[in-house]
Amino acid sequence: MAPSTKAHLFASLTAYLQDLQESGVDGIPLELMKPVISDTTPYAESAQKASGPSATTGQDIPPELHETVEQIRKSIGACQRCKLGATRKNLVFGTGNPKARLLFVGEGPGADEDAQGEPFVGDAGKILNRVIAAMELKREEVYICNVVKCRPPQNRPPESDEVSTCSPFLLRQIASVKPEVIVALGTSAAQALLQTKTPISKLRSKFHDFHGIPLMPTYHPSYLLRSGGNSDSFWSVWDDMTQVLQLLKLPVPEKTRKR
Repeated sequence: MAPSTKAHLFASLTAYLQDLQESGVDGIPLELMKPVISDTTPYAESAQKASGPSATTGQDIPPELHETVEQIRKSIGACQRCKLGATRKNLVFGTGNPKARLLFVGEGPGADEDAQGEPFVGDAGKILNRVIAAMELKREEVYICNVVKCRPPQNRPPESDEVSTCSPFLLRQIASVKPEVIVALGTSAAQALLQTKTPISKLRSKFHDFHGIPLMPTYHPSYLLRSGGNSDSFWSVWDDMTQVLQLLKLPVPEKTRKR
């Protein structure tokens, strides 16, 4: 393991343990102790070897260690743990069903999100809402959050120290919601979760294992916004979401591409 990776992991673990202690939790959720499979390993291969719901839903977390998303948000407080705290208007934590089967993770808040304090409420959020509606789901049924909780200046990608500082809170959110599937929206989110530099174009279209939870990387809604609503990239995202629906054993709505 490279020294920079070790430092990243040590900083994340230290911050995570400190915040757990502050919020009154005296242990680490067991699902976060599971090894992460290589980012090149499709989840379907490992899923075939698993048995029972605990293999993907994290049901092995002891009840006494479970945090609610409200408790996690309270533990963050008026966060100034990284330099993004000095420039944000509002901390953007997460929204949706705290017991959602499906969890979406984006990169970080934009201007609209920073102003309103809620993830994906701007133009990219409208595209994400379209994707969710196309799946015949409601925004209130899923959970939506970001890798970093504060807006990077000029909407630049979050820097490595910002990701390492904020990622313990994301891990706690995931452990609290215990989704059956995670969708990583865009390059930054997918690379941060899977600890890889592989581009999104090569990560998407197949499941990856994230601490026992199947994770599907796909294009970010802002990319779809730039490329047009009926573009090849939109249909690539729909192919990814079709796999998500199939894994969740939900009906796959028939969609016809407009020519």
